[in-house]
Amino acid sequence: MSLAELRSQMLRRKPLGRIEEESEPADEQLARSLGLWQLTAIGVGGIIGAGIFTLAGAVAHSVTGPSVLISFLIAGVASAAAALCYAEFAGMIPKAGSAYTYGYVSLGEIAGWFIGWDLLLEYVAVAAVVAIGVSGYFRFLLEQVDIELPDWMMGAAGTGEGHVIDVFAMLFCLGTAWLLSRGIRSVGRFETVAVGIKVALVLLIIVLGVFHIDSANYTPYFPFGTAAVWTGAATVFFAVFGYDAMSTAAEESTEGRKHLPKAIIYSLAIAMVLYVLATLVLTGMQKYTEISPTSGFSTAFESVGMPGVANIIAIGAIVGIVTVVLTFMLGVTRVWFAMSRDGLLPEWFAKTHPVRKVPTRVTWIVGIGAAGMAGLLDITVVAELTNIGILMAFIVVSVAVIVLRRTRPDEPRTFRLPFMPVIPLVGIGFSIYLIWSLPWQTWVRFAVWLVVGLVIYLMYSRTHSKLERPTSEAPPMATTP
Repeated sequence: MSLAELRSQMLRRKPLGRIEEESEPADEQLARSLGLWQLTAIGVGGIIGAGIFTLAGAVAHSVTGPSVLISFLIAGVASAAAALCYAEFAGMIPKAGSAYTYGYVSLGEIAGWFIGWDLLLEYVAVAAVVAIGVSGYFRFLLEQVDIELPDWMMGAAGTGEGHVIDVFAMLFCLGTAWLLSRGIRSVGRFETVAVGIKVALVLLIIVLGVFHIDSANYTPYFPFGTAAVWTGAATVFFAVFGYDAMSTAAEESTEGRKHLPKAIIYSLAIAMVLYVLATLVLTGMQKYTEISPTSGFSTAFESVGMPGVANIIAIGAIVGIVTVVLTFMLGVTRVWFAMSRDGLLPEWFAKTHPVRKVPTRVTWIVGIGAAGMAGLLDITVVAELTNIGILMAFIVVSVAVIVLRRTRPDEPRTFRLPFMPVIPLVGIGFSIYLIWSLPWQTWVRFAVWLVVGLVIYLMYSRTHSKLERPTSEAPPMATTP
């Protein structure tokens, strides 16, 4: 094959004009049942969770101190810029796959492949991180009722004396896979109820905690230096982007073009208000050196003589954090499903359950993979690996929305990103800076994953893509100039 032919394959784009006209086989279709508030609940469910209940305490304790609030604000600004880009795309392309599909349509097949391949790892890693956070609160509850379990099953090796594997985190991942396999209607109902409980819990934390704030705990505000807030922002970033996983469920929305942009904006706005207030309370209630990195709010309330509230928080945190695992495992299964349906991965993975209309094959593979990561890896390592991939996805989506606005300016959009191209450029700038703040080891792990992906693309995906097939089997191929 000549270089010109290879270039043509890598830069061909999925036709935007026919993307919604594609008629998929019955066993590769998803059921539509999600309304605006169910989508918003999935988005909030993906954003609020480990960020408040686990990472806020962990980052405050060892990375930023009380200035963790600023880290969340920085991450929130970067996330908001990307969220507006996602909102414009969601109103144009209500298809499964999120950033993968957006990149495929606007930048070409190789860009879509890399971002999809990236998200397969990152979403699984997010689910694993969050499951580890759930496990921390579960262990806190066991301690309150004087139940002692063997050290070997209480955490991954290196996270504590005698730790070998985090059994609880693994069970949470497998349980979530089972719930996802029951169908999107069941998932939507569960998310709506669980997110309601979670938001009520965060409000309870804020209302009760504000009376126990000691302003002396805010001093020093930058104990690790001002530069540490950027490192903190890069670490907590994964806690403020659940809306992108929600957008992967576009084909399961009853009115995707209308509801998805609103759901993205609503979910991020709700989450950021709660994040700011909650971190202010946490670092005010307890000195940053005393905040628990695994069950911050529970131990904070216990420290001020409110053990009953601490236990309620631990129970609520488990329910709340599970919704994050659910959202991101939903996201990765839909990205994998979309890539397989497009032929970039074996179409065997794109088959859905004949009754429930969900990709059960992919769901269980993802559940087992997430369980393995959650059981065997340290939370900080997994969180950093997650963030570099998601930040790369944000860069691709921000670039793609600029490209598509220039190449297809008259395409109908139910939401138009304001201040174009300033907002996407802000998102790109923040994302690059946050990536730069991550440890070099994270770059190496990410690079290895991308190299593996490139090999798979060259050896399999480019020749099995539906855009490679005759026009009688697939929509006409679109190529970049």
